[in-house]
Amino acid sequence: MSHRFNAWIGVVVARVHELRDRSEGQAMVEYALILGLVSVVAITVLGLIGTDVTSIFTKVDTALKGAI
Repeated sequence: MSHRFNAWIGVVVARVHELRDRSEGQAMVEYALILGLVSVVAITVLGLIGTDVTSIFTKVDTALKGAI
């Protein structure tokens, strides 16, 4: 029984080492962090200029209605 347990532990340890040495997951995490940062920046910028854009469209709409 002890020999089978030791063999099983050896397989588990080898699998953990194999997973630790893989780099595919690291690239995915980096892409997720970049995507999160870009999203935060985009939301912030749109929040800051959103009222300015609304104001410009309102002015254009008023000018077009006055021209008719």
